[in-house]
Amino acid sequence: MVELLRRTRRLYSRGEDRPLGGYLAAMAGYGLYASGWAAAIRWRGARPPVRPEPWDVALTAVATFRLSRLLTKSSVTSPMRAPFTTYEAPQGPAELSESPREGSHKAAAELLTCPFCMSVWVSTALTASQVLWPRGARTVMAGLAATAGADALQLAYSLLTEKATKS
Repeated sequence: MVELLRRTRRLYSRGEDRPLGGYLAAMAGYGLYASGWAAAIRWRGARPPVRPEPWDVALTAVATFRLSRLLTKSSVTSPMRAPFTTYEAPQGPAELSESPREGSHKAAAELLTCPFCMSVWVSTALTASQVLWPRGARTVMAGLAATAGADALQLAYSLLTEKATKS
């Protein structure tokens, strides 16, 4: 069995460093994470909606976008990522470019620096929170959505100012 796993890893990676064991651990971790949320929902006797409202889906999408970027790219949250990453350079307003460090925690580092990867975890938490604490979750998500909107307005203002001063 061990030889089969080694052979699979070798054939899959084609000489590249692909942390398949770390990815497997992350998948198992996500399964436990999602199961924990499901158990909390069941334990509280909360009932998910039969069909999510479109407004809730849109609010969750925008809040997930903002919180995922905050966790994976923000300067302020870099101490959380520092044990797993190496600083590369600034990347846009108040965001950083970081690369995962090599080694046993590379898969964790990839999760911590990838807003697309992190969004699965964040949307799970936000969705479960809506079932468990609908009013509180929507309030927090509205704040995150407002922040995303403000960020977009700040960037648009900067672009317009830059364009106006170059004329």
